Amino acid sequence: MKSKYVFAFTLCLLLLFAGAGVVSAQEGSAAGGVTDSGWIALAAGIAMAGSALGAGMAISATGVAAAGATAEKPESFGRVLIFVALAEAIAIYGLLIAFMLWTKI
Repeated sequence: MKSKYVFAFTLCLLLLFAGAGVVSAQEGSAAGGVTDSGWIALAAGIAMAGSALGAGMAISATGVAAAGATAEKPESFGRVLIFVALAEAIAIYGLLIAFMLWTKI
């Protein structure tokens, strides 16, 4: 199961590097390298992809635990909901950082 996540992350990185090369080709850099806008776009993509993967893994772990705790003790629903919301906040923070980086382009 862990190799599936490593493969998905590697594939995302390869696609991001390919996209950064396209950005530099469109801007017509003389050196043929990646421009500042390309690096910012790459950083925004990595921030979003990393936070989405992290939030997905955290939500899957806490979601199962939350369902079990709520099934055994229904009055613990409010406390369990806080843990799931904190895991979802990871993705929101990554999205916020990605938007902040994207506006710098």
